[in-house]
Amino acid sequence: MSFNNRREYLFVYSVKDANPNGDPLAANHPRYDDENGVVLVSDVRIKRTVRDQWLRDGKSVFVDGEAKTLKQRVEELKKEYSAKSGREALSHCLDTRLFGVTFALDKESFSWTGPVQFKWGRSIHKAGVMMVQGTAAFATKESSEQRSFRNEYIVPFALIADYGIANQYSSQKTGATDEDLEALFEALWKGTYNLITRSKIGHTPRFLAEVKYIAGFNGAIGVMDEKISLKGRDKEPLSADVQLAIRSCDSIMLDITKLYQALVRINDKIESVRIIKDADLSVSDLDEVKSLLGGRLTVEER
Repeated sequence: MSFNNRREYLFVYSVKDANPNGDPLAANHPRYDDENGVVLVSDVRIKRTVRDQWLRDGKSVFVDGEAKTLKQRVEELKKEYSAKSGREALSHCLDTRLFGVTFALDKESFSWTGPVQFKWGRSIHKAGVMMVQGTAAFATKESSEQRSFRNEYIVPFALIADYGIANQYSSQKTGATDEDLEALFEALWKGTYNLITRSKIGHTPRFLAEVKYIAGFNGAIGVMDEKISLKGRDKEPLSADVQLAIRSCDSIMLDITKLYQALVRINDKIESVRIIKDADLSVSDLDEVKSLLGGRLTVEER
């Protein structure tokens, strides 16, 4: 049974001495907005983080990361679930139910618009990119006595925010359920902790909020990531130079004042709000949010 309540998500995580989302067409340089100096992360990267966690949790996903053809993967799923069609087989996959799919194989074709969509993530402060060099393990030629060099890019530190929305109407077609959304919520946090590869180690989840609306409500706060900012612990704005020099959460505060004001405006449409907060991140206005929502708010510190 599909879910009935619209939801919005705000996810904030930090990256230190790692590559948040390399661009393969630019020598794997971190995706970057040159105009305002912020790091970019695609929605595809966020979905991959979630999918990888679902795989660790033993959940069925369509895009499992293995090198195989579409036909091979569909035949695997048909066999596993005794499915007679690709549509039936893919209905068992968590990622297709939430993120959607475009399918065309043999004489069968269909397209599902995913009820859960993320926008591109952006660092909420100016962040720098560094190129670092290292020595390769082997020489490039048998006659060479010197090993080759390698270049790579890292981001010294960035606090990245992303926004997502779960559309109840699209879930009616894909069959996405409330249980599926529970799996999404947990995988955003846990999956970021489990990005333990050479280019991704240094990712840490910091703040995750889910706003669940009453049944029948069709609106949204919208772009929740644009309603937060980064300030000093004294709530004073940070200069560009200070922003570039940030290397931890010790001296900064996530300011959610504008988000709190948006919650006030839409308060009567909110069924519940869930927040997971990293213990090392200071967040403004949480007491005000607690006062506004009362028993409709749960806050967990991890």
